[in-house]
Amino acid sequence: MWRGLYTAATGMISELKRTDVIAHNLANAATTGYKKDITVHKEFHNMLIQRVNDFDNGGVLGVDGAPFNTLAELGTSKEDITQIKGFNADPFNVPHIGRLGLGDYIDEIAVDYQQGALETTGNTYDLAIVGDGFFALQTPDGVRYTRNGAFFKNAQGYLQDIRGYNLLDATGNPIRIPANVADSSVVVTGNGIIYVPGTELRLNPELNRWEAFGNMNIQQPLAQIQFVEFGDRLATQKQGDNLYYIVDDNEGNAPPPAGVNPNLQARIMNPDAQPRPASGELLQGALEKSNTSVVYEMVELIHNQRLYESNAKAVQTQDSMLEKSVNSVGSLNG
Repeated sequence: MWRGLYTAATGMISELKRTDVIAHNLANAATTGYKKDITVHKEFHNMLIQRVNDFDNGGVLGVDGAPFNTLAELGTSKEDITQIKGFNADPFNVPHIGRLGLGDYIDEIAVDYQQGALETTGNTYDLAIVGDGFFALQTPDGVRYTRNGAFFKNAQGYLQDIRGYNLLDATGNPIRIPANVADSSVVVTGNGIIYVPGTELRLNPELNRWEAFGNMNIQQPLAQIQFVEFGDRLATQKQGDNLYYIVDDNEGNAPPPAGVNPNLQARIMNPDAQPRPASGELLQGALEKSNTSVVYEMVELIHNQRLYESNAKAVQTQDSMLEKSVNSVGSLNG
């Protein structure tokens, strides 16, 4: 009875956590580049139900020697074996009663990287990712990755996201648009190369800014956006604010600080955990919307609530049975 109480309780805990995940998905239904989370349930090791005096085989009857194959070799018969309502505990014909489930738990909160819908904005620095890939941003915590391509040019000409984190190029440096280049003339190709007008760039010492010169009818490459992907989708985990960080081992630990121990071995589990050029493409003037379906999540929320209520009812039933058993035993002893 106690086991049934705990089994139902684990179901309530799992559905409660799943409700939190669904609520988080709904809260980010309008977040650009957001990828919804999915809860992965796992069952506790179930228990094989056996009866008293059941045996695995004829060789485990407490008799030393070679295994036996029949009851006759044991010098006994079915009449000598425990029988209850037509069932017998014949060690050579073990009845299969079944297994008892002991509940489940949330094994993992996985990320669904399914492509989100594309929305045309017409803004020069809005970039949508089509396929696999991440943008690299410089944050106070180090390099982080995102699918949110809503960038803008600040007063100093740097391309940043809404939090003010600089968009990085392929060499790990922030991208800065020349001072005399109009936003409408900036072109971003599918592989992330940024083109600006002119044939050369010169540093203006008064502004401490690069400026474009030469034939302004010709496009010249300025930088290439650091557009990467990971062969192992478990290589990144969500940090918050639509950012991802690299996980360097199966325990979810970040890379060890450089120089802490010269003999420290790298904890990279496989080369697919390292960033590599993305196979997807960039689309300028558009944004990737969240891949969360509000209707689907609402249906899952209703379904989840019913499962929670079912487990809660099971807990109440087990508690009622336990109370009745205790009271009945107490009255009999009195």
